Parts: sequence; C-alpha cells; structure tokens
Amino acid sequence: MLLNYFTTAWRNLVKNKVYSALNILGLAAGMGVALLIGLWVHHEYSYDRFLPSYESLFQVRRNYDSNGDTLNFTTTSLKLADVLRNEVPEIEYVAESEYFRPHGLKVGEKKLYMNGAVIGNDFFKMFEFPLIQGNANTVFSDPYSIVLTESTARALFGNENPMGKTVRFDNENDLKVSGIAKDVPSNSSLQFNFLVPFSYYDATSSRIKEARAGSFGWNSFQIFVKLKPGVTLAQVASKIKLIEHTEKDNTNAMNSFVVLQPLKNWHLYGNYVNGKETEGFMEYVRMFSIIGLLVLLIACINFINLSTARSSTRAREVGVRKAVGSQRKDLILQFLVESFLLTLLAFLFSLVFVSLALPSFNALTGKAIHIPFNSALFWLLMSGGVIITALLAGSRPAFYLSSFNPVKVLKGTFQAGRGAWLSRKILVVAQFSCSIALIISTIIIYQQIQHAKNGPTRYSLNRLMATDINDDLGRNYTALKNELLQKGIVESITTASSPATDVWWHSDLDNWSQKQAGETVEMGVIVVSDDYFKTIGMALKEGRDFTRGNDTTSAIFNEAAIKRLRLKDPVGQLITFDDKQLHIVGVAKDALMISPFTPADPTIFISQPRSQGIMMYRLSPNIKTSEAITQLTAIFNKYNPSFPYIYQFADQEYAAKFNLELLIGKLAGIFASLAIFISCLGLFGLAAFTAQQRTKEIGIRKVLGASAAQLWLLLSKDFILLVVLSCAIASPIALYLLQNWLQKYDYRIRIGPSVFVLATAIGILITLITVSYQAIKAALANPVKSLRNE
Repeated sequence: MLLNYFTTAWRNLVKNKVYSALNILGLAAGMGVALLIGLWVHHEYSYDRFLPSYESLFQVRRNYDSNGDTLNFTTTSLKLADVLRNEVPEIEYVAESEYFRPHGLKVGEKKLYMNGAVIGNDFFKMFEFPLIQGNANTVFSDPYSIVLTESTARALFGNENPMGKTVRFDNENDLKVSGIAKDVPSNSSLQFNFLVPFSYYDATSSRIKEARAGSFGWNSFQIFVKLKPGVTLAQVASKIKLIEHTEKDNTNAMNSFVVLQPLKNWHLYGNYVNGKETEGFMEYVRMFSIIGLLVLLIACINFINLSTARSSTRAREVGVRKAVGSQRKDLILQFLVESFLLTLLAFLFSLVFVSLALPSFNALTGKAIHIPFNSALFWLLMSGGVIITALLAGSRPAFYLSSFNPVKVLKGTFQAGRGAWLSRKILVVAQFSCSIALIISTIIIYQQIQHAKNGPTRYSLNRLMATDINDDLGRNYTALKNELLQKGIVESITTASSPATDVWWHSDLDNWSQKQAGETVEMGVIVVSDDYFKTIGMALKEGRDFTRGNDTTSAIFNEAAIKRLRLKDPVGQLITFDDKQLHIVGVAKDALMISPFTPADPTIFISQPRSQGIMMYRLSPNIKTSEAITQLTAIFNKYNPSFPYIYQFADQEYAAKFNLELLIGKLAGIFASLAIFISCLGLFGLAAFTAQQRTKEIGIRKVLGASAAQLWLLLSKDFILLVVLSCAIASPIALYLLQNWLQKYDYRIRIGPSVFVLATAIGILITLITVSYQAIKAALANPVKSLRNE
C-alpha cells in the first residue's frame, strides 16, 4: 500500500513538471538557507566545547568602580594569581598569562613572527589541547622549553622530528621543543602557534619578579582557573569576590571585585554592561537562527499556496477516489506522502546547494564549516527536519484537498470558494512581510556602516604604518629613525605604547583639582615619544605639544578626559598619575581610536624619551607604497636581522573594526535576496495558475475590446496590493527591531521614511517583474483558442 502511495506521488510530480519544479526549487532554497545557518550557528555554539573539561574552566575578570560606573576588565595581577593558587582550595589549577601576541621564532635562517603566549605551567593540565608528542604533565617542567603546534613545527623544521631541538625565542634565549600540539581548531577562543611556560619569565624577567612582589593594582596579565571536580561557580564566587580588598594601603586595588567568566561563554557572551555578563555575538546568532527559520517558513508557504491553488485540478481525482471507496485518511496519507517525496527531493538538492555555497560562505565568515556527512547525529537531525518540513508544508493541502465533496466534484458544481483564496492571500502577505522586513534590515545595516565609515576619525590614517618593537629595534631605534628620514622614505616617525587604532592600557588618576572624596576615574593611557601627534595627525585644541628629547613631567589630555575630570582652563594645572605630579600642557581633540561607533575614550598622553612598544611611521607622499615597502624591508632587516619585517597599515586596522557589521550586513543581504527569490517562485506559480484559471474571462474581455495593458493590470493589481499590504505590516515591525539594534551605537543613523518607501518600491518592482511574464502572456493569447469549447 505504501509503495502504491509513492508510485502515485511520483506520477503526480512528473505529470506537473512546472509546479513540481517550483515547489522543489523553493523548498530546496529554503532548506539550504536553514541548513547553512544551522551549520554556522552550531559552529558558533561549539566554541571551546571540544575541550574535555570546558565546564570547569574560567577566566578571571575584574569589575572596577569608576565614579559610579562599573567597568569590566580581563587585566589582572600576578599577585592575584598567587592568592587564587594558594588561598582558594576549590581551585585545582591556576594559569597566569601575558596577552596572546606575536613573538619571534628563529631556527637557523628561518625567521617567523607568530601568535602565542607565555602562560602558566599547568596550562595543558587545564585546557587539555591534544598533544601529538610530549606529556601534559611534563612539557613545561623546564623553564627553557617551548610547545609548538604541528604547522609551526613543520614551518621551522620541515619534516624533521622537532622534539629536543632548540628555537631562538625573541632573539634572547634558546628554548628546547618539549611538545607538539595539534593545530588549534577554528572554534577555539584561544588561538596560538606556540606556548612557553610562565616559569621562563620568572627566570629571565626582572619585571615579572617585581609584578609578583608588587600590588594587586599591577594589572597587566590574564588569569585562567580550573575548579576542582564537583565544585560549582556559585561556591567560589562569593569567596573570591573581595580578594583584592585584603590589600592594605592600596586604593587602586580597593575598587576591584573579582569575577569568573565560564569558558563556554567567552565567545558568545563577551560583552559586559555595568559589570554583568550580557550577550555579545550571541545576539547575532539568535537573529540569524530566526532568519533561517523564517526563510524555511517562506518556502513552506510556497508549497501550501501552490498546492491549494491547484485544488480544482485535483478535485476530480479526489472525487473519483472517494467514489470508489477511498477513506479520507487514505487521501490524507496520499497527499502527505507526496509532500514527503517532494521535501526529500528538495533536501537532496539543498545538500548540493550548501556544498557549493560553503567555500564562499567560509571565505565570507572566516570559518571552516563543513557538512558532517559522517555524523549519525547529523543524519538523525536532518531526517527529523525533513519529516517536520514535510508535515508543515503538506498538512494543510492534505486536509484541504481530502475534504472535497465527491458529489459536487463529479457534478462539476465544486468551487474552491472565497475561503481558499483568502487563506492564500494571508499566506502571501505573511511571506512577503518577512522578505520586506529583511530588505529593510539590510538597507539600515548598510546605512549605519556607511554612517560610521564616513564619520570623522580626527586623525589621519592615510599611508600610516606600524611595526611592533622588540629589544633589537628598541636599541637601534634612533639609528633606524634617522636613516628612514634621511632617505625620504617616511615624513615622520614615532613610538607609542598603543597603536593609532586602539588604547591598550587603562588606569586611574591619583589626584586632580576637581576630585571629590572617594571619586575614581579610569581612562586610557598612552605613553609616547617624540613627534607622536605630528605622525598620527592628531590636532591639539589648546596648549602645546611635548617638547623634543625629555618632557616627562608633562601630560596632554583629550577633550573627553577634560570633560570627565570637570576641568576648566586645564592647561597649566597639576594632576597626579602613578604617584607622579604632571603638568597639563595641552588638550588634544577627541579621536576615535578604539571604536568608530562610540565616543572617544577619556585618554591621557605621557611623554617618555625611550622607545615604546609600537613604531608608527607615515610614508612620504612622493614615494610609491610598493617601492617604500621594498626599501623598508631592507632597512629593517639591517637593524633587526633576527626578526622578519612585519607591518600593518593603520587604515586596514581601522577598517577591521567594521568587520562584524559588514559580515552581518552581507549575510542579511544574501538571506534577504534568497527570501525574495523563494517568494517570487511562489508568486510566479500563483500568477501562472491565476492566468490559467481566468483564460476564458481574459478571452471574453479581449473580444469586448480590452487592451493588453488593461489585462496586464487586471492580473497584476491583486498581487501588487498584497505586496503593499506586506510592506505596511513589515515596516513597523522592522522599525521597532532595528531601533533596538541601533541603540548599542552611540553614533547612529536616524531611520527616516525613505527606507520604507525604497523597500516598498523594491517589493513592487520585484512583484511586477515576477508577475508580468504570465500576465502579458495571457493578455497576448489568441482569444479564439481560449474561448473554444473543449
């Protein structure tokens, strides 16, 4: 019996090729979008969950009270790491770490500059990244050891076994390779090419020894902890919250509260508001999950509309089947089998669609997503998805078609009725409402990105380059600077503790003239050398620049800092920072260094004669970029022979700040286009069926003198009215959702009526293009043929 259902269903699909193709293509597109988004969502949820003990791993963070605002930082102190290790028995392991950043690795003549970290000796006991060679308990037993990933080992040693061989680290010491780790997967929050034990810094760095013996206020490190089995976050949260309050005579530390963030939340919940963990990227994951379901729902609506629209052509079949004894349940099962067969075919096509789209999708999102064909769970979920989609798409047609009265059908008096046509209208409106809302969202996201891009940065990014400074470059900085200027390669050069497009250090002021009792103010701190403001093109609003050579008792604030400190006539006033009195000699105009979407951070600039961590230089206007880089490479290799010449362009670094918004905009545009495409498939099918149903009416109207334009308008106006109604429904919903989305940007656009007019115009134009072919075809048909009796 079941085989007979499938045979009949297949015959019906083959017999009605056009409608079957429209249904399969629409469903395939909808299922493909849902599958693609599902794979992406699963990838985002899978971050860090491949680690065996991810549920017991946490990062230590600080909540800092800045004049009533609770700010959250991942910067912590080594003293805090020692306290957690020695005084909190619920914690099994503690790993202190510098921030993950590039370091120099050298083997013979091979020089690499790769991302890694100097990290706590228990790291591999905690995070359990798989080791190909070496043992997690012993890889860091020697302070002068290093663990490489397999790709890094291959780049340095080729096909040789690297175990026991040495790597020159930052051109300072030789480290012995003690382990080889598998390459870190793309869904890991911690990305590294090598790791060095923190005991290396303890043995070689006087700064680290000072930090361990220093105060809780020396916050320049990261800390990761692993709780003992059976211990929950709630059990340790209250115990560690007030740890930094145990230090006497340290007002900086007294304003910090220690909190733990679970590893599983690092990727999706990276945003802290008023000291509390809130959604970050999770907001977009949820948004695109909804979009995926909406696109699939649009495809299902297509199926329902096309199936019910063809009800009159299936009516006689239903009447005959009932007349010869078929029960309604048999007919329902027959139509559901047809729906399942069509959905199964659509699913197979969707797999092809996703396979072809994944390379481009991965390139767009920067992911490494693939279809897990070897996973039994994947096929189980897909089987459930096919069945649910088949039921969702096929239930209404099955119950509707099986309800026909066989007597009326066989007498020829059956009419589908206004109810069927009304339900189709409602479904078309729902379908296009979703599509129009996506179009509006795409336009608004694009406008917001352009608004931020076109906004003033208040410093010049053009031809500005940056290079990290190591010890060799620091020693040779003056000679390198002089040669670059003398040869005319650069027009200005400087160093700073932060690049032009970020602020890496935040601290609070000890004292200023308007300070109130108990008040604390946290702000960005940038230590600079000569020609900083000249090189990056940041203008001074009042006062003077730092004098050349040695101006260590002076400070320059930006406008936001002056406003935050409530200073009037700030030039000449004294402030205390890091226990030193400094004179305010100038006020710099606010520059958007951290984010193009938020106001400038309050920032203090301090002058130091020695070189800082980042070298910035602006290319001369009379030299080509390619020629400049060739000459720069030779000069940097001369003064820094143990490291490769690595550079960044400031405008590219700034442009990277738009990456998330650009990705969201592109994805929204792609999915909006697919939603419109699927909707148009259904509209095309309905237009063709409407034209077919009204063939004789069109013939009579033509005989009575109706023009082709009048007939085109007759067949098109109903669909246009439905799309206009869809726009009217979608616009307020999109407005509400997008206004909420824009609230997170301090610099944001105002949504005007033009975007809704544009979306309506696009919807109408697409509808006219879709419907016009069938309308014009029907209007130009020979009325003699359409009026001829069968």
